[in-house]
Amino acid sequence: MQSAAAVREVVVIVFDGCALLDVAGPTDVFSAASLLGTGPGYRAVLASPDGKPVRTESGITLGADIPIRAATRRPAIDTLLVAGGLGVYRFADDHPAALGDLRRISATARRTTSVCSGAEILARAGLLDGYRATTHWAACESLRDNYPLIDVEHDAIYVHDRDRWTSAGVTAGIDLALALVEADYGPETAHRAASWLVVFLRRPGGQSQFSVHMRSASARTPALVELQRWLPEHLGEDLSVDTLASRVAMSPRNFARVFRKEVGVTPAVLVESLRVEAAKILLETTDLLVPAIATRVGFGRPETLYRAFARRAATTPGRYRQHFQTTPKAS
Repeated sequence: MQSAAAVREVVVIVFDGCALLDVAGPTDVFSAASLLGTGPGYRAVLASPDGKPVRTESGITLGADIPIRAATRRPAIDTLLVAGGLGVYRFADDHPAALGDLRRISATARRTTSVCSGAEILARAGLLDGYRATTHWAACESLRDNYPLIDVEHDAIYVHDRDRWTSAGVTAGIDLALALVEADYGPETAHRAASWLVVFLRRPGGQSQFSVHMRSASARTPALVELQRWLPEHLGEDLSVDTLASRVAMSPRNFARVFRKEVGVTPAVLVESLRVEAAKILLETTDLLVPAIATRVGFGRPETLYRAFARRAATTPGRYRQHFQTTPKAS
């Protein structure tokens, strides 16, 4: 076993057709944590099937440090990380022996992780059987259908199940790496690394891969398109149907009808969902009390916020904060 005081070696599996950001995002997080943290930090080692450079799906060539086979002989691997990208679907066919190598590396590594569609490679190696896992939203259904022993979570940023960590698409690899840093060195180091990289501290793993706006349809009527863009920045205002209808110069009845037809939900449902999403962010990232949050996001009274949370999040604001808050608490 690797000493807690030793540099943590992260073996990153790369291959032709891997996604550049799946490699660069997590390794930059580990580099920032090593630079800014108080612990010994991390050392990233890139391993390709034959130890030669690989061409990423964006056309940029990455050098490799070692062949994957050589990683099976390294005695103190902390983390095995498999990148994603369109090349995952050729990986096993082109390099069948590498799957066995990955099983051997995983057996000695402290944890096994993947970014985006890299879960496909772990699945082909049998390394996710009996685990909860996630992947890019476009690959979740395929992962579930092809590997029934995996409990696929379709709408999570990342999933941690025992010694397996898997993430959703592309930039979610940064969230995953920050979560790994937090698990290793605490929230302060993760916060410093996130600040250095100018990214959000950490989207909690249980968050949806999609914001409310991404899940709702885009309107076609220009006035409604503009209204959808305007809403998130004005949640504390009066957003009743009458007020919104007046803003787009429609009668309330016609506005409600056209909005639901084009967006797929009623104005009230979208407004409540946006307000709950904004409240979640404040619960995660601030120490504001629930009454203050309710006022800031437009619910007015805490009771209204509680009822909306019960409908939209199936929990209470207090329980949500307890589970997902990422702001280090004052001592």
